[in-house]
Amino acid sequence: MSAPASAPAAESGAAVTKLTHAQATARLSAAGISWRSSGNCSDRNNPTCTSFEQVNLATIQGAETLKSASGCALTITGGTETGHASGTYSHWNGYKLDFNPTTCLSGYITGTFTYIGERADGAAQYKAASGNIYARESNHWDVTFYSCGGC
Repeated sequence: MSAPASAPAAESGAAVTKLTHAQATARLSAAGISWRSSGNCSDRNNPTCTSFEQVNLATIQGAETLKSASGCALTITGGTETGHASGTYSHWNGYKLDFNPTTCLSGYITGTFTYIGERADGAAQYKAASGNIYARESNHWDVTFYSCGGC
């Protein structure tokens, strides 16, 4: 029996495919998605870098889906580097990306997805039909990709 499309991969029993930084950046570049690092680096063990090492394939596919569905320019400001909150569905474990909160992206998220209340830290949360969660933190959108978002 298949798990619902919104079930996280770990719960559905599906294997999670991990990408290298190079594989992820090649896919992001091809999709027209940019990224930046405050430290101008990609070292996973440096919190000022933006790394995609060990990111989930579904997370990168989710970013690709977000780009095509929204029509917005996307800039990733956080990946799998150390320095983010821990947890099963964390940045380090490949489930989360941070995005620059442009007017286009913010309007798309708040106008398309369902508001589901505030997170414990006060971040407003929106849930897509795919089950992915978009949380508006102080200076970025923190997105948890449980699935590829309909890829």
